[in-house]
Amino acid sequence: MVDTITFSVGGMTCEGCSGRVRDGLLSVNGVLSAEVSHETGTAVVQHDNISKDLLSGAVKAIGYTVDGEGDEFHWKDGGVWRQSASNTKWCLIGCSIGEFGTLGYYEWAGWPLEVSMGTTLFIFLAILPIINGLITSVALETSLLMRGQMDFNNALKTALGMSFIGMIAMELAMEATDWLLTGNIGMTWWVIPPMLIAGFLTPWPYNYWRLKKYGMACH
Repeated sequence: MVDTITFSVGGMTCEGCSGRVRDGLLSVNGVLSAEVSHETGTAVVQHDNISKDLLSGAVKAIGYTVDGEGDEFHWKDGGVWRQSASNTKWCLIGCSIGEFGTLGYYEWAGWPLEVSMGTTLFIFLAILPIINGLITSVALETSLLMRGQMDFNNALKTALGMSFIGMIAMELAMEATDWLLTGNIGMTWWVIPPMLIAGFLTPWPYNYWRLKKYGMACH
């Protein structure tokens, strides 16, 4: 569902300001278009079910006011928690495809059972699931953006600009959970639920902060 919202933006003095506000709004996942005028001090945004707090936060984060109010970060925005949870969910799906696939193959091949911790092979086996998880996460995001009518180059560029800090934290949390519960870097079916829980909860507050303060989503 496409909605349109108009709000007043203070502090704009030139076309450059309008461009910065426009770019800030367009960086928010779900914004379809943004028309910004420094002459009238307004921003007209078409979006797909994005809260006004999230949109105004993206503008405030770059130094402008919205409806006379400046930036004030807090952890009490339910709309941002829900949006960041949805973003984290898609990150989790994308990362899990590569990580679980790699760990599942390790288990099938029997590789992790006799690998000594700290060896070159151990380090390789520990890092590869993280790399594969990042690759599948970017691939998933690219495909989702292309389904939204974005061309491949822009979709890939946007996907690569997502939060790697959040995704790496997610990957590390899942792999650490696997190691703590099983004692190796393979995977059995019963460890999947706690891995998913740890992978979701670990980056969620960071994704909230990034979304609330800068209007930037991991997915």
